[in-house]
Amino acid sequence: MSADRPFDVRSVRRDFPIFEQTMRGKPLVFLDSAASAQKPAAVAERMADFYKHEYASIHRGVYQLSEAATFEFEKARGKIARFINAANPHEIIITRNATESINLVAWSWGRKHLGTDDEILITGMEHHANIVPWQMLCQETGAELRVVPLLEDGSLEPGAFEAMLNERTRLAALCHVSNALGTVNPMREMIAAAHAQGIPVLVDGAQAAPHMAVDVQDLDADFYAISAHKVFGPSGVGVLYGKLALLEAMPPYQGGGSMIHTVSFEKTTYAEVPARFEAGTPDIAGVIGFGEALDYLEQIGMSAIEAWEKELLDYATDRLAEVPQVRLIGTAANKASVLSFIIEGAHPHDIGSILDQEGIAIRAGHHCAQPVMERFGIPATARASLAFYNTKEDIDVLVRGIHRVLEFFG
Repeated sequence: MSADRPFDVRSVRRDFPIFEQTMRGKPLVFLDSAASAQKPAAVAERMADFYKHEYASIHRGVYQLSEAATFEFEKARGKIARFINAANPHEIIITRNATESINLVAWSWGRKHLGTDDEILITGMEHHANIVPWQMLCQETGAELRVVPLLEDGSLEPGAFEAMLNERTRLAALCHVSNALGTVNPMREMIAAAHAQGIPVLVDGAQAAPHMAVDVQDLDADFYAISAHKVFGPSGVGVLYGKLALLEAMPPYQGGGSMIHTVSFEKTTYAEVPARFEAGTPDIAGVIGFGEALDYLEQIGMSAIEAWEKELLDYATDRLAEVPQVRLIGTAANKASVLSFIIEGAHPHDIGSILDQEGIAIRAGHHCAQPVMERFGIPATARASLAFYNTKEDIDVLVRGIHRVLEFFG
């Protein structure tokens, strides 16, 4: 879309069939995209067409159908590489989700490089997927997990990350955007600070990729993890970007078919990157569907998406501020598309249930970020999360729904 033309959200919504239906007899207001985004019709249609007319196992077939399926699969890998500006499609490893991508690095890179007295540095706003694998690795290797603390607004303490880097730090594993708070971390500067001390950085980009242009070369990220289902593609597909030199030096993550060069009972030799990390038959249709989702986003333009979502987030923040009983959790100056809130006397699950009666879908709970909840002294939040298919009317309906919650709890 042209930068000088208003964002046409009505046209965008027509591309998403789910918005044609009602919930509880009311128009669907979907505010849970941080958990999993809705899919444009083009994605489902491309996957269905592949299954109906093009399906075959990839990489090993010498017949036309297999070769065509392989071409489409690898074309999607190329689209992923372009979407995040990877230097080489071989730097794109197909996984099941960002969680598996992080576990791959922990298991393969981490086991090789970490030992007793080493440290891994994360932040206090991480998703469990960027905490638990490192805890497991520390337990196995004797390394220590250290955590950069949060301020009351949900941002990192200024200078704390840089101060905690030291000669024992072997890896920094950082979320680009917090799923529970919406905080956008200054990733380029954090990576540069780590690299100044020779420390590689893994970035959990699951919440960043749907909302902003990601350029892994500009960031200079060593690893970057994405889930397709949050980027308007199918579930069951993930991406690990890794600098080629790092990937080539890493041992396989799983054993099986596709990831080998030769196998005998005496010895196995392994395939080159990326096949080395892609054991077994992948979700072929899902990867092709993800490529279609990226084509769709490219047509709209990530800059247009980012601008519209900022306008929505500013509008929603102002509207919620009009309700004094609502307390936002996460008020950092730089945020993306997440509004976590609590209402005194109302459990977030009850808030979510009452809003559901109005056709409003939000998330209620700890959002796989229990340490964040502990930091703010609360068990859970109600979370409304936005995407470019949302409207200001959706926000107005949410605010009316919150007033229904307040009436219920009197």
